[in-house]
Amino acid sequence: MLKDILKRHQVILASGSPRRHQFLKELDIPFTVKLKSVEEIYPPELTSFEITNFLSELKAEALREDLKFNDILITSDTIVWNEEKALGKPIDATDAFTMLESLSGKTHEVITSVTFTTKETQRTVHDITKVTFKEFSAEEIIYYIENFEPFDKAGAYGIQEWIGLIGITKVEGSYFNVVGMPTHLVYKNLAEISQF
Repeated sequence: MLKDILKRHQVILASGSPRRHQFLKELDIPFTVKLKSVEEIYPPELTSFEITNFLSELKAEALREDLKFNDILITSDTIVWNEEKALGKPIDATDAFTMLESLSGKTHEVITSVTFTTKETQRTVHDITKVTFKEFSAEEIIYYIENFEPFDKAGAYGIQEWIGLIGITKVEGSYFNVVGMPTHLVYKNLAEISQF
């Protein structure tokens, strides 16, 4: 099993997200958490998964020089891609309302990139999940923002929260990708990398 293979390595997750921490625990992958603040700015010509790939690799660069020989650093980034526009984390309640209103009654993409960095190598993978929302009333959006404060979530929503329970009519692709980590890709790539 992967847990046994990883005994020769130190997996480092560079994320403060409790959801990502929980995923690695549930995958039975031993890990430590290391955080370094990065200004998440990307070139304006990037679109879709190019944005998340760039930001995920940017986060890795901030920690790369500190890696030891057997370390495997995991960094990631998630955006909501809607109508040719990237939606990151909302800055306030007004921004969250605007984002959710723009997603109402439509299908959007949730894109997560994950970068695996060692002292000698780096690989980045991404996953795209299509999510369809029903039409939301203004009251539903306000209720959700006031009660769940989704300011730490791309697109201003958590699929596992109230708004997802009442509003999602269709999911095409990995559910876990929408929560914040394409777990199947993480497991597969860790297994491949740990062989070296």
